[in-house]
Amino acid sequence: MLTETQRRGLVVVVEDEPAISDLVRMYLVRDGFGVSCHGDGEAGLAAVRRERPVAVVLDIRLPGIDGTEVCRRLRAADDWTPVLFLTAADDEVDRVVGLELGADDYLTKPFSPRELVARLHAVLRRTAGPATHRVYRLGRVSVDTERRRVSLDDAPVPFTATEFDLLAHLMARPGRVFTRDELLAAVWGYAAQAGTRTVDVHVAQVRGKLGAASPIRTVRGVGYAAESPS
Repeated sequence: MLTETQRRGLVVVVEDEPAISDLVRMYLVRDGFGVSCHGDGEAGLAAVRRERPVAVVLDIRLPGIDGTEVCRRLRAADDWTPVLFLTAADDEVDRVVGLELGADDYLTKPFSPRELVARLHAVLRRTAGPATHRVYRLGRVSVDTERRRVSLDDAPVPFTATEFDLLAHLMARPGRVFTRDELLAAVWGYAAQAGTRTVDVHVAQVRGKLGAASPIRTVRGVGYAAESPS
């Protein structure tokens, strides 16, 4: 019989402050995850490559290589393991850079460990995808919800879990305009205080990957919608 830890999977935590690392470990273990903690970027990167976790909790400010570099190297190696960044409250630039590199979410310090666990569950739900199989097409872009694959001219394009769910949510309702707050609630699973800048960064990432074929349209003063490019 599988243990609860085996069912939840392993999370790699890369954090150089022992008190924070121990707190995160305690709450994740209590929730049924296996946890592997590391105190610097090189060790954390090696652990992710070696242990193949279900997710990574990654501090940005680390000894050696920092968290953004760890994330960059993972994505460059086509490793799309979900990443949740931990950042200082005043490090907006780091948060944006982290999201641009392919992080799925972030929390600012000090944070509630219960919120961290909730955010992690939200990221993993996005990775698992919906129970029903749908294929959405707009112009040259298609989204397959069962295979969790985005294709451009039938060629797969690598997406993070969050980028995928943002695009799928918009393409499932073509022409419908969503505010940033609505997208935060529907895709990320939390309210507006998390910061609507997160939505803008992920939209920019999707557009960067799909180029002129991107179906996402900005509705000035309101939000975003998906439609076939003209």
